[in-house]
Parts: sequence; structure tokens; C-alpha cells
Amino acid sequence: MPFFFHSEDVTCHLANESATVDFLHHVVTSENCQAGDINIVFCSDEHLHQLNQSYLNHDTLTDIITFDYSNNSVLTGDLFISIERAHENADLYNVSVNEELHRLFVHGILHLAGYTDKTNEDNEKMRAKEDVCLKELSNHDVSRGTSPF
Repeated sequence: MPFFFHSEDVTCHLANESATVDFLHHVVTSENCQAGDINIVFCSDEHLHQLNQSYLNHDTLTDIITFDYSNNSVLTGDLFISIERAHENADLYNVSVNEELHRLFVHGILHLAGYTDKTNEDNEKMRAKEDVCLKELSNHDVSRGTSPF
């Protein structure tokens, strides 16, 4: 299995990990890529903030940081996701935490596939692709599967 789930300084449980992995494989193959080893690390705001400062020289909170080690069409990398940001974003955008986490999974995978969000135009393209992937989420049995606590 090329997708590995970890928790750094929080507790997060994937109730339906196999369905989530199937969905993530679908996202990867929709980009005509293969999944290498992709680590998804759930962590706190504090931990992600430290990574943001140390590696990106940004002194801000963020919801995800993607470290890309991909080689051509084989996607490999580490996705660090703040559980606290996921909860706050879910409230802000009036979606479930599960949906927000899946948006973050997709966002990280799209970065590994070469998408960027540095400009407004790039951000709009990436957001549109996220929306397409999330619409397809209903075809997978993960709508009830991710339950962080």
C-alpha cells in the first residue's frame, strides 16, 4: 500500500482506511500518475507552524504542507495536515470535517502531480480540480469514514 497514515502529535483515526486509499488511488490515476510512497501525517497547528517556519520560512498557520519527492509520474511525498485547521475550515466553509480532510488529501496529491496555487489563476484551476475529485467522492464509501478525535 503506497499510502501511509501517521499522527505526529494528535490522535486521528481513519475508520474506513481502505476506502480512503481507494479514493486516493483514483485521484492519482486521474492525473495519469502512479502512487509511490505517500505519507499523510496528521498533526497540530503548532507542529505544522514549526514546519512552515523551518522549511518554508513562513510565519503563518496553514492547513497543509506538501513535501514533494516525486519522480516524473510516480507521486511520492509527505503531506502534513493540521487537524485543528481542518476543523476550523470545515466550520468556516460549512462542510463536514471528513469532506475538508478529503479536500486536503486531494490538495496535497495535486501538488505532487505538479499543480501549484501561487497565483489566483493557478489557485482557481487547483480548486476546480479539487471540486471534481470531491464530487467523485460520493462514488466511494468514505463519506462516513474519516473521524478525527
